[in-house]
Formats: sequence, C-alpha cells, structure tokens
Amino acid sequence: MMSEMRSFFTQHPVGKGIMAFSGTVVLTSVVVTGVIVGLRQLGGLEGFELDAYDQLVRSRPESEPSDRVLVVGISEEDIRNYNQFPITDATLATVLKKLTAYQPRAIGIDIGRDVPIGAGREDLIQVLKQNDNMVAACVMSSATEPGTPPAPGVPLERVGFADMQLDRDQVIRRTALVSFPPFVEPLPENPHLCQDPDNLLYSLPFQLALSYLEEEGIEEELTTPEEFIKLDSTIFPPLEEQSGNYSYTGAFDYQIMINWSGENAIEQVTLTDVLEDNIDPNLVRDRVVLVGYTASTANDDFATPFSAAAQDQVLMPGVVLHAQVVSQIMTTVLEGRPLIWYWSQGSEILWIFLWSVVGGTLAWKIRRPWILLPAAIVGSGILYGICYALFVQQSGWIPLVPPAVGLVLTTFSVVIIDRYGQVVAKTVKKLLRINIEIDETKKEEQVAQILETDSFQEIQLRADQLRRRRQITKPKTYNNTVTDQVELNWEEVPELGQYQQVLQRARVLRHQLNRVEDQRDEVEDVEQTTNGSSGRMPTVKKQAFNPEDESYLSQLQSRGRRMRNK
Repeated sequence: MMSEMRSFFTQHPVGKGIMAFSGTVVLTSVVVTGVIVGLRQLGGLEGFELDAYDQLVRSRPESEPSDRVLVVGISEEDIRNYNQFPITDATLATVLKKLTAYQPRAIGIDIGRDVPIGAGREDLIQVLKQNDNMVAACVMSSATEPGTPPAPGVPLERVGFADMQLDRDQVIRRTALVSFPPFVEPLPENPHLCQDPDNLLYSLPFQLALSYLEEEGIEEELTTPEEFIKLDSTIFPPLEEQSGNYSYTGAFDYQIMINWSGENAIEQVTLTDVLEDNIDPNLVRDRVVLVGYTASTANDDFATPFSAAAQDQVLMPGVVLHAQVVSQIMTTVLEGRPLIWYWSQGSEILWIFLWSVVGGTLAWKIRRPWILLPAAIVGSGILYGICYALFVQQSGWIPLVPPAVGLVLTTFSVVIIDRYGQVVAKTVKKLLRINIEIDETKKEEQVAQILETDSFQEIQLRADQLRRRRQITKPKTYNNTVTDQVELNWEEVPELGQYQQVLQRARVLRHQLNRVEDQRDEVEDVEQTTNGSSGRMPTVKKQAFNPEDESYLSQLQSRGRRMRNK
C-alpha cells in the first residue's frame, strides 16, 4: 500500500501535481499563517483589527430610535438658561419629580451628587428615598483616585457604577456588567459603597435594564457550571483574555462587547423641555430614563467606533453611551437580537490559513500578473463581503485584517518562489562559485609558497634519487617495437612515507612539470639499461616514438607519480 502511494506521488502526473502544490502553496500558507498568528499574539495587528471593527460598526444601517429608552440631556443651552453648572440639588429634585409623574419604569441619575450643590439638598434626598425605581451612579475607586460615592440615602441595590472600559486607543467598544472595586492599600476607615472591594456592584446600565425586565417577569440567574449571566433564555458570555480580535482584553471583571444600534438610536430631550413641560408624556411612560450631561463643558464625552466618521458629533456623551447599553440588553432579551459573538482561537487560525491557501492557489494557477492582481482584489472583496454580511446580519465578529494579510502575503510569496525561484537559486550558485574560486586561488598561492621552500626542494631531490635506484628494467619486443616495462618495489622505500602529505598538496601544480621530467628520465634509463644488457644501444629518440612508445612512457610516468604520492 505504501509503495503504491509512493509510486502515485512520484510517477503519476496527478500525484506529482499534488506534491508540487503542497510543497509550494500549502507549505507557504502554513509559514505565512504562523507569522500572522505570532503577530496577533504579540498585539501587532490589534490596532488594525479594531479599526476594521469600527468600520463595520459604522457601515451598519441606522436603526430606528429605541422606544424603551430616553435621555434627558443637560446641554450647553440649559446651562446658559439656568446659569447653573453643575445644576443645583433643587433643580435636579424638580426634574426627578416631573419625570416620576410620567410613570417611567426606571430613572438613572448619571450625575455625581456626593456633596451638596446649591440649595435643595434635603428635598433631593427625600425624592431619592421615596422612589425605588431610581438608580444613582457612582465611580469606583482606583489606585490613584478615591472614586465618587453615590447620592446619599440610596441603598446598594440601587447603585450602579458609571465607569467606562477604554481600549488602548481610548475608544469605548465594551462595557462591564458586574465588577468589584479594586483593592487598594491602605483602605480608608469608612469606605463608600464604590470604594469597598467587598461590594459586588452592577453597572448603571445593567441595573436599569434589570429594573425594566423585572416588570416583564424576567430576573437574573446564573448558568452552571460556567456561572454566566442569564436573562430569560439569553446568556451573556463574558470576554476572556483573548476574545475576538483582541490580543489581550485585560477584562478582569464581567465585560461584553457593545452592540451599537447607531449613533442616533437614542431619543433625547433637554432639561429645559422637562422643566417647562414641553415633552410628550409617552416618551417617558414605561421607559428607562437617564439624566446626565450632554454639554461638552462637563467633560463627560468618549470616543466610540463612530468617532472616526466625518460627522459633526465626534464624541458621545457618557449618558448616551449608557443608554446604548441599556437598549442593547433589553433588545437582546426581548427581541432576540444577537450579541457580538466571535470564534475560538483555533477557528480563527483555520480561517486565516484558508485565505492564505486561496491567495497561494491564485498565484499558482494564474501566470499573468495583469490577471493575478485583479483576481487578488476580487478575493479580498469576497472576504470583506463575508465579514460584513456576517456582522450586519448576525453580529458575528470574525477576523478581517489577518486573512487579508495572509491572502496578499501568500500570493506574493508563491509568485516569488514559483516564478523566480530558479533565478534566485542560480544567483546563489554564482555567489557560491565566486567564493569557491577565491578559495582555490588562495590554495594555489599556499602551494606555490611550499614549492619555493628549500625543504621541499631537498625532499624532491631525494625522491628522484630513490626512484632511479630502485628501478628494474625488463625489455620485451612486440611487433618490432621496442618497449620497456618498469616495476618498482615500493616496500623497500619507506623513506617516502614522510613526504606523502606535502607531495599530495603539490600534485596539481607539479603535474605538467613532472610529465616532461618523467619522459626525459625514463628515456635516459632505457638507453643505459639496454646498452648494459645486450651490448648495443638502440637508437631511441623522443621525437621518433610511435604511439605505442608514448603509451609505454605514460605508464612509467603514472607509476613514478604513485611512488611520489605514496
């Protein structure tokens, strides 16, 4: 079975194509995906991914204004009309009384009132105590700030923190439902409600939403074993350390993403409208009403995903932001509007890898650059369309920037490897060849230096003498041609072993010179030996040698060289 598979992938055209595709496209996609995932873990892409998220939020169709939430904003005009900043306790008490007369389900006070402001302190405390549907805001303490306590006379169950959860770029994209004040040493002797780390606090929007839903017969409960917050059939899973496109959320408390309904999805009236009875009672009845500053003088404005749009209102007042969260919770529970959801880390990695393979496949199949570039643009458009449709229709937040980067990088990488890989390889070989030639030149210079030394010349001379002394000549005649065969007894010459390494290194440079010397020496030896054995000397001259004579001399040269090399 294994041999058949091996044969298929090495010999069959389809198998060869699969191996080539895997070795180029798949392997490149794996490498690119690994690089992108590593950058995400280090937070290198978080800014780009959050910008893409903001773009998706802004591209949503504008929702109809909520019929469950109303904001009573204290504007710059209100401050001028009443010449109050901040507004006095008496003015605030009057506004709360008028709103109570319209029978709202809950009233949220997003105004710090821990110290008396002007006249009417007792009147304000009396209003807060008599109305159980009023929720007062506070600000939790931190390591550097003592926080802001709620208005006096409001019990813990009707207190909600108004703290905002800022991302690294100081933009609000998420909100906390439940939290604890951080533990700070040393603790004050009499900490207020939002300063005591033992107090479990609900946020101002969550408290108001629960007050509204209680009249619908829906109460808060916890799931098991996760202990997620559950309202009716809706579960609110909290953000983890790495959720969605966040590399690190820092969410130590119970946070969720804000599912924005639109920048103008919250109806607003002014303080003057309420005090002068210029509002429709139906705007208040059975609604959640929030009272707070919308004037920029209060310095309670925050950047949101809408802030980057080219609009006049760049920042969103905190009271409007809280109203957005209240509307989201109630719409999710009562109408089934999905929360912002996201994939697990494994699914996101697979999604990035998939689009990297898409980019590599385009580069593998399309050979013409003027067609490949539009194809890559179309692929990126399809990716954006999928992410946009999923976000708008189902509130699904899936990666957009990482797979787009994977598509482009893999396309570029496969083009380089597939089209120009051979060119790069040849260039590298040329560079290596230059290095090798440089090394050979250095080697020849070193050998030449060795040849010029006196010790080498002496060794060479002794080797020549020993070679001549040990030669044994046996003449034979074939086809009227005089030939000589020389046999050497190398075991009788152990002195040559000590020169083996030096002679071997000099072999290349001495080859041509030795060839000429060997021919001359062997011809002289043959003449002397022949005269001594037969009493006559044949006339042998180098220029008169026929091809067989030259072959015989070549054998003598080879044996002489082996003697020297040994």
